[in-house]
Amino acid sequence: ISSDDLHLVYQPKIDLRDGSVAGAEALVRWRLPNGDVRYPADFIPAAESSGLIVQLGERVMHDACVQARVWDAKAPEGWRVAVNVSGRQLETDSFVETLDAILVDTGLKPERLEIELTESLIMRDADTTIDTLRRLRELGVEVSVDDFGTGYSSLSYLKRLPIDRLKVDRAFIHEAAVDN
Repeated sequence: ISSDDLHLVYQPKIDLRDGSVAGAEALVRWRLPNGDVRYPADFIPAAESSGLIVQLGERVMHDACVQARVWDAKAPEGWRVAVNVSGRQLETDSFVETLDAILVDTGLKPERLEIELTESLIMRDADTTIDTLRRLRELGVEVSVDDFGTGYSSLSYLKRLPIDRLKVDRAFIHEAAVDN
């Protein structure tokens, strides 16, 4: 984590109304000394089980905020960078404070950051998660639910959640279309 082997790539988020780039999602990669690249599925489970995911997540968050700050001057209003957050990260007592410190350190405006959480993560301890999501929104950070439709929540349950965006899982949409 402390080496330069980890780097971020950015997937553009496109506004379907006009085709403009509305933001980017930061995705971590691990470049091995021989030049090979490892994708998150190859190392995130080990980081989760070892507890290193908290340090890894903080590094990703910091690096994404640094890059977003560079883009900030040229980015249109409403543009933001999205960063995935793991359950272990979110469950630390200091998550919101750490995120706030990263924003202060990098100079990124909170409204330029979007946190992505999976549906299953939110459902694991909904009451605690809702409190954390409220605190994030009080900072000005936007919150998205990623992979909706892969877990057990319902659309009516979403009304309780202080979220800004819902990213519906592709398989869920495909199954809904096939079931009709």
